[in-house]
Amino acid sequence: MAVQQICTVVEMTQLDACTWWMVLEVGKLVERHGLRGGQFLHIKCGDGQLLRRPISVARTQWDEPEDTAALIFEVRGEGTRWLSQRRVGDKLDVLGPLGNGFNVSDGSHYLLVGGGIGVPPLMEYGESPKWSKVAVLGFRAKDKAFPAIVGRFQENCEQTYLCTDDGTLGRHGFVDAQVRDILEKDKNFTAVLACGPKPMLKSVARVAAEYGVPCQVSMEERMACGVGACLGCAIQMMDGTMKHVCKDGPVFHAEEVDWDA
Repeated sequence: MAVQQICTVVEMTQLDACTWWMVLEVGKLVERHGLRGGQFLHIKCGDGQLLRRPISVARTQWDEPEDTAALIFEVRGEGTRWLSQRRVGDKLDVLGPLGNGFNVSDGSHYLLVGGGIGVPPLMEYGESPKWSKVAVLGFRAKDKAFPAIVGRFQENCEQTYLCTDDGTLGRHGFVDAQVRDILEKDKNFTAVLACGPKPMLKSVARVAAEYGVPCQVSMEERMACGVGACLGCAIQMMDGTMKHVCKDGPVFHAEEVDWDA
């Protein structure tokens, strides 16, 4: 159940011209309300913005006196620009936790696939010692593969493969080709966990299906209300129904999604 509370900014780091790392003290949202990576917080961004901004949670930590949550976001408009101007000690009006994270279990073996701003929501799953994991991370170019993010996967995953659209780091091309190569050699993954733009998710889901590996996808859609009251983030499902990314997702089983709608 989501709760509204005032949270304190305890860390604010600029990663590049438009990308920020923010850490919030979030009361006991982790311990008592189960906040975890892959879910999101709905943040009020100033008095002049009617709608809150949904920001995905990268990683969480039980702590004293308050739990913490790390968020990584890009400046894409007035709301996130206002958010990027916050400083340590500032207070934010936060609603959460919202949405669901990936369905994982101890002792499993996961293939984590992230693209661009879809990489941070996988961080907590990449860092956990409760399961084994291999990571495939895709970026537009080398300057978008922030060491503060990539390094955490490299330290905690069995292997971390990097891909860039322009070939400036790692494999030249998209992540689905690397996923295919990995599954060709090892089909014993419990599941593929993927987060990124819809075309990437569609391609990764197709490859996973070819090799008979279950796939969970975290959908990226523009959100308005954040609680399922509007149709701003509704997506078409294979059974003909519409589901809200904010309320029913953002994580879905790939075979449930109508990728051609």
